[in-house]
Amino acid sequence: MEVICWVLLAYFLVLLLRVVLSWFPLQPDGVAAQAFGLTITLTEPVLGPLRRILPPLRLGNVALDLSPIVLFFGLRILMGLLGCG
Repeated sequence: MEVICWVLLAYFLVLLLRVVLSWFPLQPDGVAAQAFGLTITLTEPVLGPLRRILPPLRLGNVALDLSPIVLFFGLRILMGLLGCG
C-alpha cells in the first residue's frame, strides 16, 4: 500500500509541475522545456480523456482547462481513501 501512496504522490507532483510550467514561456532547447515535455508525456493519458468529458470553461476570449483541477481533487480523494495522508 505504501508504494501506491508514493506513486500517487509522485504523480500529483508531476501534475503540479506541469501546471506551473505551463504558465511560463519556455525556450524549446532548455531544460525546463524538456521537463515540461516529460510532464506532458506522463499526465496526458489521464488529462486527455478528462478533457473530452469536461470541456474547457469559456470566459470571454479565454478558455479555462478544468481537467487538472478535477485530477488534483481525484488524486487527493484516492490518496485519502487509501490512507496516504
